[in-house]
Amino acid sequence: MRLTTFTDYTLRTLIYVALRPGTMVTIADIADAYRISPNHLMKVVQKLSQAGDIETLRGQHGGLRLARAPEQICVGAVVRRSEPDFAMVPCLQDGEGCVIREQCLLTHAVGEALQAFLAVLDRFTLSDLIGRRWELSGLLHIRDGEEDPHS
Repeated sequence: MRLTTFTDYTLRTLIYVALRPGTMVTIADIADAYRISPNHLMKVVQKLSQAGDIETLRGQHGGLRLARAPEQICVGAVVRRSEPDFAMVPCLQDGEGCVIREQCLLTHAVGEALQAFLAVLDRFTLSDLIGRRWELSGLLHIRDGEEDPHS
């Protein structure tokens, strides 16, 4: 199972924002911290906002912050919303062209594996992902109590 870059960036964005409670952060802040293109994060932030995970504010003092507590953001739900599909093998996507389709148990096995994968992710919240707050903040160059540069 491989998650898309979009899902990776979605989870990283949530982690970064969760590490800065009460602070408005910008896409540029997140991009700088992870050394990724801000352009890649624009759509991520839009989807997270539409899902109600973050709220955005435009303007000079704008940015984004969590819309809900980290304990209320389920990692499994975020992954389900972020992934375009979970067709781990081509036959799960359309089933066309497979000569053993009618007797194949692979689709059942892969489907069961996917459900197990998602069930594990469902046990975690964003709060769990930031459990090592000090270490993560250090790696992302976030100082505890850091002033909001946008206020």
